[in-house]
Amino acid sequence: MTEPISVASTASAPGLSAAPSNPTAASGFRGLWASWTHRVFTMREDQFFLFLAVLIGILSGLAVVCFRIAIEWTQIELLGSSLAPSTLRVVLAPTLGGLVVAFLVIYAFPRARGSGVNQTKSAVYVSNGYIPFNTVIGKFVTCALAIGSGQSLGPEDPSLQMGAGIASLIGRRLRLSQEKVRLIAPVGAAAGLAAAFNAPISAVLFVLEEVIGTWSAGVLGAIVLAAISSVMTMRAFLGPESLFRVPPFRVAKPVDLLAYIVLGIVGGVASLIFLKWLAYARPRMQSLPRWTQHFQPAVAGLLIGIIGIKLPQVMGAGYPIIDQAMHGQFAWKLLLVLAALKILATGFSFLSGTPGGMFAPSLFIGAMLGAAVGAIEQHFFTGLPGTVGTFALVGMGTFFAGFLRVPITSVFMVIELSGNYTAILPVMISSLIAYGISRSYVKVPLFDMLARQDGLVLPSVEERREQLVLTVEDAMRLDAAMVLEPGDKVSEALKRVEAKKGNLCFVRARPGEWHHVEPAELQRLATDASEPFTVAQASSTGPLPFVFRDMSLEEALHWAGDWPALPVLSRADLSKLEGVITLDDILKAFRKVPVE
Repeated sequence: MTEPISVASTASAPGLSAAPSNPTAASGFRGLWASWTHRVFTMREDQFFLFLAVLIGILSGLAVVCFRIAIEWTQIELLGSSLAPSTLRVVLAPTLGGLVVAFLVIYAFPRARGSGVNQTKSAVYVSNGYIPFNTVIGKFVTCALAIGSGQSLGPEDPSLQMGAGIASLIGRRLRLSQEKVRLIAPVGAAAGLAAAFNAPISAVLFVLEEVIGTWSAGVLGAIVLAAISSVMTMRAFLGPESLFRVPPFRVAKPVDLLAYIVLGIVGGVASLIFLKWLAYARPRMQSLPRWTQHFQPAVAGLLIGIIGIKLPQVMGAGYPIIDQAMHGQFAWKLLLVLAALKILATGFSFLSGTPGGMFAPSLFIGAMLGAAVGAIEQHFFTGLPGTVGTFALVGMGTFFAGFLRVPITSVFMVIELSGNYTAILPVMISSLIAYGISRSYVKVPLFDMLARQDGLVLPSVEERREQLVLTVEDAMRLDAAMVLEPGDKVSEALKRVEAKKGNLCFVRARPGEWHHVEPAELQRLATDASEPFTVAQASSTGPLPFVFRDMSLEEALHWAGDWPALPVLSRADLSKLEGVITLDDILKAFRKVPVE
């Protein structure tokens, strides 16, 4: 619909309807209850979603508390409470535990297989947020048995999936919209991971960085609320202490950072070796006859038990061993041996299909490598600041960044664990080097590689980060439009348009308000000799939406299809036309981008 160009505008503010009054007039407890329920059920869904985030956090925190207790109880029952369990227990516990776990995964809880990260991500992008609650129960039982019996896996990834499963159940029971059900699983994932790690910031960043890859305010708010409430719930039962007793941290001079460059190289090479092994061996394990799945976890447990006869430190999650390494209780040779054997043991457990996570083993390997590098460097450079524990702490973040390819999470994880921002520069340098080495030789991150081996193509946050973002500047034309003023005479304006041989005419009504006028409309008015018309009297298709040269082409697409052309304005001066962009210009720009 066209209308004459108007240089005056009116603004109307939408009216605000009054909130409905409380329909309940009763007093006392019944009246208060009715009032509260009325408020809850008349909430907008966005507000109710935030309320649910807190509830999910509390329930996930309780689940993680029970999960940790179950792991410790299983460990005591199967391996005993002694620091040096008997050889028979060390060998039989993971072997027999593997048999039971395989039976449960095959016949009772088939969705419990794996670490839990890809399963949650798949629920978001493939199953519309649906995670059967049977999976939560299966993950709890099988992982508690596997980790407690000595399999070299961790509880964090399973906790992430259990939190997501709890959230999915709540969303379905309350009949939330499909969009909210899809988003509620990552909210529960952050809650479960935060309680398992006792690190809410790291949990939030990991879920945003790896699971969903979005930073919208609504999702971020719900995830933060869930993570905080889950950690507070966990601390109410298990105490506020962090997983490790981190020694004091300091960096004396910039030259001292060279030591952490060496650690970054070592961590990057180690993570590369581990990734290459998993990428090579996992498809071959999956190609074995199906009947072998009944025995693969038991064989892995037997191999781990054989290693554990001499070095039981590699069994289980290994958090107490990390704490000991931080306080210099191992020689550097033993630290290197523990790191190498942990890679072997974790590979055995993971490749066998035993349910469990990769977070704890990654931290263990990184801590051993970091402590070893620190001990060696301090042996040759006695003036090196910090302690072995300092290098162990940075090593945890370094290997984590190289192996799991989540550099932002690794940096903040070290900060949360140490409670000291002094560590941020060393861990940033070391993690960046490890991440760069890993990414240079393994193009696909771990979780994306596992998904593709399973026949799934899930969104890769790392690939999104590397995608070329096209802006309006890449598609706009500079001199394609004629700028007219409302007071210009039609006859003069038409001469200018014909001289330029263009068909795009923009009228600058005032700063921020632009109209499009067809040359045919100017021609019609020019042929009417009854009175001299001005451009303001021409029918237009305005006011037009406008864009800026730094906006993405995806944003410009929102309007380009509905208008013949969009003006590209200057952010500093809305009366200045910098160019013009059309739908055809945008499509041509997209076609020029090579598809990998």
